[in-house]
Amino acid sequence: MNILFLGDIVGNSGCNSVKKNLPYIIREKAIDFVIANGENAAKEGVGITENITHELINSGVDVITTGNHVWDQKETFDYISQQNRLLRPLNLFNNPPGNGFEIYKSKKGFKIGVLNLMGNIFMKKCNDAFIESKKFLEKNKLKTHYDFLIVDFHGEITSEKMAIGHFFDGSATLVVGTHTHVPTNDGRILQNGTAYLTDAGMCGDYNSVIGMNKKNSINRFFKKESKKHFPAEGEASLSGVIVEADPKNGLANNVNSFIFGGSLKNIF
Repeated sequence: MNILFLGDIVGNSGCNSVKKNLPYIIREKAIDFVIANGENAAKEGVGITENITHELINSGVDVITTGNHVWDQKETFDYISQQNRLLRPLNLFNNPPGNGFEIYKSKKGFKIGVLNLMGNIFMKKCNDAFIESKKFLEKNKLKTHYDFLIVDFHGEITSEKMAIGHFFDGSATLVVGTHTHVPTNDGRILQNGTAYLTDAGMCGDYNSVIGMNKKNSINRFFKKESKKHFPAEGEASLSGVIVEADPKNGLANNVNSFIFGGSLKNIF
């Protein structure tokens, strides 16, 4: 069972590359299920729209996760309740519309749970991710409620991501970090069988500052006259991770970083 997770899709560059290349990647890598973080997929580089959601699903994405920018396109607040393949972080305050966890059927008929969480450190305020994770695991069990569990932890700092990875070790197939838009080189299988990667990186133009126009970003750091951040528009690299999951126990047999196209060194 091969599961592909793609990091934050950024702007038109990231969306266009996913739409163009994902069907080929699915065929060549024999991918059974695809999750992508889409919280930066709108043309402005923040939020996601109903139309983009449909386009990504039609391109082969099975589930779209999000994070702190989930409501930056106002239409999403109303639309998300109608689309169970678009998730928002489980631990947002005040129980907003949509869901942070769903179970889906793969092409081979396996039940795949996808859990979307957001970190607490240097992020928008939300309920404690560790307490909510503990509550979640008290109610949901691997190989009882689903065959596989994928956790997208949308967070800023590496220690928080690593801690949540170890917390879920043995209870999830894959724990992968999103949000920082830079792929890390620490993909591995943890002691109890869960695949882990600190950050999946982004699907966007890396000739940029985390997906945003580099000249404008530099001017902002110099506090010169500049525009609001806007995405770079060059060729995107698709970054993420592929996990080979074992149907017998729901844990990982193998995990590999994935980079395709654009300016990064490709791992395909």
